[in-house]
Amino acid sequence: MEAVRIAENVYWVGAIDWNGRNFHGYDTPRGSSYNAYLIVDDKIALIDAVKAPFVSQMMERVRSIVDPKDIDVIISNHSENDHSSGLPMLQELTDAPIYASRKGIEHLPLNYGPLQLTKVNDGQELNLGKYNLKFMETPMLHWPDSMFTYLKELGILFCMDGFGQHFASSKRFDDEVDQGALYEEAAKYYANILMPFGQPYASAMEKVKGLDIKMLATAHGVIWRTDIHGILRLYDKWSKHQTEQKAVLVFDTMWGSTEKMAMAIAEGITAGGVTVRICKASATPRSVIMREILDSKAVVLGTPTLNLGMFPSMADVVVYMKGLKPRGRFGACFGAYGWSAGGVKALRELVTGSGLELPFEDLEVRFNPTEADLKRCHDLGLSIAKKIIMG
Repeated sequence: MEAVRIAENVYWVGAIDWNGRNFHGYDTPRGSSYNAYLIVDDKIALIDAVKAPFVSQMMERVRSIVDPKDIDVIISNHSENDHSSGLPMLQELTDAPIYASRKGIEHLPLNYGPLQLTKVNDGQELNLGKYNLKFMETPMLHWPDSMFTYLKELGILFCMDGFGQHFASSKRFDDEVDQGALYEEAAKYYANILMPFGQPYASAMEKVKGLDIKMLATAHGVIWRTDIHGILRLYDKWSKHQTEQKAVLVFDTMWGSTEKMAMAIAEGITAGGVTVRICKASATPRSVIMREILDSKAVVLGTPTLNLGMFPSMADVVVYMKGLKPRGRFGACFGAYGWSAGGVKALRELVTGSGLELPFEDLEVRFNPTEADLKRCHDLGLSIAKKIIMG
């Protein structure tokens, strides 16, 4: 396996996870990559490690450029396992000190045991010879220890989990891959990892304002070198929770009654002039649902009643969504029940505190919806569309 030159004396030496299909509950049908970078100067620096099972891939690529024992310093931008669980093996091979943020120094030994660590401060610089690295703490983007590393002379921002995608590819740059797939995975990545951290993102952008950025060297997926302004514009929009005139309708059904209600509500939304996406919770990965929520102004949730509570698949979706805190959106709850209600009430209670406003009364139907019930559902859809359009 060979390193890939991305700039003068700078190489991608990461690993590709072609078959990874799940990232802590996040569906990854296109796999992923764990990106690490080698800077060859008077001092040789390695930016980040990889997930432990992929260290051999990374080391093959390093060896195609230098002897690993010649590495002088390892930079750890983030202590999460997908970036840093390979550090103990890497340090054993290189005997190089690991530079990390204050919180990184705290986290790394707790996760991986004793390591040779050196703390760097926010704004501190490290001279490698021809090149200089600047460290910028970016706490809660998306862990307390996160930081960016900027290679000043070449304008490369090693941006850790910012701007990434779970996207395995034999190509390394944004202009070399399918643009539809790239931007879909970038949106999905933001929705499932970075959505709660809009304010920390804004703070990070203040730190890099004024830098001459020619490349965003991500921790996952491809590197941005061509459409840097495009992905920055999208992140600015997403971090402010700006949405489209769109609703996402998420439901599950037991005997079909809640599904009939969902279809009628969706028809009402469409009739009101608004785009709607329909996701059946038991048939749609939660990460795909969150990607739809990313640009939706309304999140409409439906459940049947099971054992006086909501359907398990809907509880799964709402708990996951609640952790990601979608703000600036509103929701509505509906569903069907048989001999006793309880599902929709439980749904509303769980949604409360998620960040969604719930301006509409819950809509419930007993057993199979009648024509009159379906008319109520259609009218709810119209009301949702009207609220979306009115802003």
